[in-house]
Amino acid sequence: MKLKKNMGTLDRTIRLVIAAIVAILYFSGNLSGLAAIILGILAIIFVVTSFVSFCPLYLPFGITTRKQ
Repeated sequence: MKLKKNMGTLDRTIRLVIAAIVAILYFSGNLSGLAAIILGILAIIFVVTSFVSFCPLYLPFGITTRKQ
């Protein structure tokens, strides 16, 4: 099964920056508890979707940020 890429460069970059900010906040001790777990999971999802250039949430809505 091949996934059709639906994320553009800017979208992927923004997701990676957000994931990096979450990581910095966590490792500096500014983020802990349930918020750290939830944001950590979200950051991992952002990194994975950025590397594969595919966001499954975009699919049902027909959204694409990738230039054709």
